[in-house]
Amino acid sequence: MKLWILRHGEAQPHAPRDAERKLTELGRQQVVRSAAHLIGQPLDCILASPYVRAQQTAALVRDALGFSAALKTVTWLTPESDPKFAVSQLPDAGNVLLVSHQPLVGDLISLLQHGHCRQPQPMHTASLAELEGEWPLAGSLHLLHVWHP
Repeated sequence: MKLWILRHGEAQPHAPRDAERKLTELGRQQVVRSAAHLIGQPLDCILASPYVRAQQTAALVRDALGFSAALKTVTWLTPESDPKFAVSQLPDAGNVLLVSHQPLVGDLISLLQHGHCRQPQPMHTASLAELEGEWPLAGSLHLLHVWHP
C-alpha cells in the first residue's frame, strides 16, 4: 500500500466558519506544485475533508493529474478528527491520497509511522508526505519522503 497525505494549500485567514475558508491564490499555486510530485503515480482514490479548502485542494490535484475518478468526501479528515479513528477508516490496500488539515495530518503520519502521536510530522500548507507499507496500521508504514512547497 502507498499512502500520500496532503495538507491543503494556504487558505484565507477568515470566513464565517472555519470550514468555509477558501484557498488563496498562493494556496492554489502551492497545491499545483505539490501535485507535480504525484504525476505518474497510480492513484486508486482521493479522499478529502469536507472543508472548502480541502475540497478545492483535492479538485486542483485531480485536475492536474487528469484523475478521472470522483473525489470521495469523508468526515473523518477534518482538523479535529481522531487520528486513531482515521487510521481505522483507511482502505486496506491500494494507492490512496488523503487531503486534510493540521493538526490531523501531522498526528496521522506520526501514528502510522511510529505507532503514537507524540512526534507529529511538521506539515506546512500544501506539504505532501509519502508513506508505504503492507497494511495501513499504527506503526506499520514507512515515511519515504515529505515535500514542502
